[in-house]
Amino acid sequence: MKRSQKFYLQFGLAVSLLIFIGILIYNLWVNLSRTDMLLSFRWLEQPAGFPLAEHALSYKPSDSYIWALCMGWLNSLKVIICGLLAATVLGILAGTARSSRNALLRALSSGYVALIRQIPLLLQLFFWYFAGFLRLSQTPLAPLGTLIQVSKQGVELLGLHLSSEFSALLVGLSVFTGASIAEVVRGGINSVPRGQWEAFRSLGLPEGLGLRSVVLPQALPAILPGLTSQYLNLAKNSTLAIAVAYADLYKVINTTITQTNRAIEGFLLLLISFLMLNLLITGGMELLNRLVLKSQQSS
Repeated sequence: MKRSQKFYLQFGLAVSLLIFIGILIYNLWVNLSRTDMLLSFRWLEQPAGFPLAEHALSYKPSDSYIWALCMGWLNSLKVIICGLLAATVLGILAGTARSSRNALLRALSSGYVALIRQIPLLLQLFFWYFAGFLRLSQTPLAPLGTLIQVSKQGVELLGLHLSSEFSALLVGLSVFTGASIAEVVRGGINSVPRGQWEAFRSLGLPEGLGLRSVVLPQALPAILPGLTSQYLNLAKNSTLAIAVAYADLYKVINTTITQTNRAIEGFLLLLISFLMLNLLITGGMELLNRLVLKSQQSS
């Protein structure tokens, strides 16, 4: 096919796609006009009228809907950032353990990955919430140690207060995503030539030090693309927070839609919020990938 023919074909497909999108938008606009539900965001300035169990900044029911959505966004951001950090640490530990010479470590990490990946995340969240943190908070066993204390108000960890809902969601997301990250890390480690393993062993380096200093840096280019996918999955899976009554952005928007009947506007805000978050995660990981490739090429 000639270059001009390819150009006209691509141009025709692009025009057809734009026309199709235009028809969908027009039909949506006509239907909304007929039902007197044209898009409007003036309701964001009205009082929300509902409390939030958790809020990073000062909030009261008399505050506006937009402020309530900001509190939900901050709650989502808090659990996503903490979950990414915890899942990464857990995934790296489990992934490297699966490549260890220690048979016990390999068996434990393999069992963890196999078990967690077979159970739906929603069921795991229910387990951590109802059988884990919620039940602990209802028992007289309050002090679990000098660093961790459990009470009806939640968990006290290193002086930080974590609610039972936040704790269950964080542990559930971290454990579930950590199992997938472990497989990504294991695949990246296996992509490193075995000669590199023999090289650091011949130098007398301990297994752990050689793995951290020699193998993992070379495995990073193979690990980062899969790691990005798992990070995006964790961010999207955080919307299951509604199952444990955690006041994330999705739960706040769901309550807002129920009160205002503004479903389209609410879901548009949710879509834009998670699109921005996913673009931020993807952009950060792409930048990290470029830096890793640049450092390896210069070394």
